[in-house]
Amino acid sequence: MQPEENEVYGAYTRPYQPVSSASVGVLEPPPITDAPPEQGIVEPSSSPPEPPSPPPIPPRKRRRRGPAGAILLLTLVLALIFGTGLFSGWEFAHASTTTTAGTTSTATSSSTTSLQAQQEAAIAKIEPAVVELEVTTAQGEQIGSGVIIDAQGDIVTNNHVVSGAQSITVVLSNGSTEQGQLVGTSASNDLAVVRIAPYAHMVVAQLGDSSKLVVGQDVIAVGNPLGITETATDGIVSALNRSVPESAGVTISNAIQTDAALNPGNSGGALINLQGQLIGIPFAGAENTQTNTQADGVNFAIPSNLVQTVVQQILQQGTT
Repeated sequence: MQPEENEVYGAYTRPYQPVSSASVGVLEPPPITDAPPEQGIVEPSSSPPEPPSPPPIPPRKRRRRGPAGAILLLTLVLALIFGTGLFSGWEFAHASTTTTAGTTSTATSSSTTSLQAQQEAAIAKIEPAVVELEVTTAQGEQIGSGVIIDAQGDIVTNNHVVSGAQSITVVLSNGSTEQGQLVGTSASNDLAVVRIAPYAHMVVAQLGDSSKLVVGQDVIAVGNPLGITETATDGIVSALNRSVPESAGVTISNAIQTDAALNPGNSGGALINLQGQLIGIPFAGAENTQTNTQADGVNFAIPSNLVQTVVQQILQQGTT
């Protein structure tokens, strides 16, 4: 049966549809009609929903240091302490070495200065007592040295210096001259005594004890080598108690050997210690038989104790 044309249709009402709370998107709005909204229908909001909150961040767990971390930390601390100790030790040792080197250098310098001062004082003490002897003989002139040994103006020298003398001129350290007189000689000991008149401010040599000499001891020779007055040379006692043969069958016993330079003209001069005391009378230098020249650094002197004994004999007895 055909519906009647004049049938009136009521307004179309959408059936109820519940709104799902799980919607996350925005749908297109439905078409607007004049029908009032039915009760119970929820109109969707025109503003977009708030975004969902991010999931909460779980609390961060504190890492506990295991045994390996503690060992590593302890190792670092020990290394720092050990390294600091090593550096401090090196610095102390370096400073000590520098100080020791500086102290050694200072001590060496002081020792050198002290030795030089002693040498200068010793030479200054003996020089005024050392004289030059100009001897005239039938064969010509010869030069030697001598040492004033007492206040009477007695001068000790070698016998071979004044042997055959016709006249003896004594040249003093101040350059003035005196006429010398031969008092006596001892050919067997190669010693002689020449006397001059005492003069003002005359200096007398102080005799030392030759029995106290030791090998290695510093000594100084003062004389007139080759006629060059007031010459000093230094050396040491090289040996003691040497037996030294001279010409004409004379042998000097208990001679002092020294490397202090001696040359012709030094004979009869002074060999002294660092106190300026006369400890020997130089008389000869060793000869190199291969070249017939004087050996270098091998020279001899008559010890002062023998000199003193022989001089006393000469002064009492004259020529012996």
